[in-house]
Amino acid sequence: MAESNISRQYLAAVHSVREKDIPADVMVRARRSLLDYLAVTCAGAAFQREKLAAYKAFAQPEAGDFRAIGTGEDMALKEAVFLNGLNGHALDFDDGTNSGIIHLGSPIFSLLIPLAQRYGIGVEDMLRAAIVGYEASYTMAVSIQPGHKAMGYHATGTCGTLGATLAACYMLGFTDEERFQAFAAACVAAGGMLKVLDDGSELKPYNVAKTALLSLTALQMAKAGFKGHPDPLGGRGFLKMMTGREDVALQPVLLNGTYAIMKSYTKPYASCRYTHPSVEAAIRMRDRVKPEEIETVDIRTYSLAVSGHDHTDIPGSYSAKMSIPYATAAAFRFGRAGLQEFTEEAVRDEETLALTRKIHVEADEAMSAAFPGKQTAVVTVRTEDGRVFSERVDFPKGEPENPMTDAEFRERYDGLMAYGGVDRATVDAVFAAAQGDCPVPDLLRGL
Repeated sequence: MAESNISRQYLAAVHSVREKDIPADVMVRARRSLLDYLAVTCAGAAFQREKLAAYKAFAQPEAGDFRAIGTGEDMALKEAVFLNGLNGHALDFDDGTNSGIIHLGSPIFSLLIPLAQRYGIGVEDMLRAAIVGYEASYTMAVSIQPGHKAMGYHATGTCGTLGATLAACYMLGFTDEERFQAFAAACVAAGGMLKVLDDGSELKPYNVAKTALLSLTALQMAKAGFKGHPDPLGGRGFLKMMTGREDVALQPVLLNGTYAIMKSYTKPYASCRYTHPSVEAAIRMRDRVKPEEIETVDIRTYSLAVSGHDHTDIPGSYSAKMSIPYATAAAFRFGRAGLQEFTEEAVRDEETLALTRKIHVEADEAMSAAFPGKQTAVVTVRTEDGRVFSERVDFPKGEPENPMTDAEFRERYDGLMAYGGVDRATVDAVFAAAQGDCPVPDLLRGL
């Protein structure tokens, strides 16, 4: 093929990752990512229990053999894929990267797990495919961000469709031609509106749900023999649509010598990642200032974190998760920003809301220039008696530069599973099973 075909170049680069022996530490990280996804999805299903009941009452989903994780129910393949995505991102607690501005694992695992059930695939083969999918999603995202976000796109929905589709192609052993045609179909399907973050919208998880489902459909289109454009990325294709430009230079795979899955964060706080540096700064300051002493809080951070995340009017839980002022106020009041701080009841607490209204967020030019190499926030508190305190965070907990310990991760995993109503024996059994190579259906027992 001609070298000018950017789609072939991209797919060849992704394939080169598949051809490599995966380092042991990368597999360890992939197992942790899988466990994190399962726990987050179980908790998400519990969080959305009432809405899921209403969804099922209207949709009457067909019963089947595929687990909708966290519901304890088996459904038809498409329903399981869709609901896994919807629940996996319900809490906005799933992994991602700052440099790609994308959630990586939830679209990929939402698709791979039901397909692994269908074809009797083991955990290790699924994880090898997931690692390639992470690389594919991240490489595309980091190549087109931040302009892609500025145009109003949610990369989890756009680039995530490409990564989930390619991961599944590799897990299922598609031929080179089938893989190309599935990718071409994924380019047509990809989409995701970022406005779902704004004004109390609850549709952000829908971006992940439809991404996983559209990726499945792309596989089916390829297997049916439908042919796409010879270069779906180039010309007036995916790249032009997603950036407004035709001169996009793709970043290399394994950027800076590390796998994309190793670049991903694990969230310790149950809010948008853009809130985390400020939340962590507030938690660190609690031994110096009491919430009731605070007169004003000024937060300086990078510009991408400000737009859409500086609001102090909090109509509900989803809005609270996206708000730097609310998440920071919760951290000052309670010393944490966990699931309990973002329930519908919690976000109506007048003391937290009053403190939220005292917090002002603005962009800092130097911090903006340093992003994504650093995810900085400086939180400055002025008390009613005139004292001033300040705290700076460059790498919030959970970043590769400041990772969770094994004990911290296990505590997070256990807590999410408990929130999801999973019994202790199952929690332990799933954790142990993910360390080996059992068939994926065995991994899901009890979820």
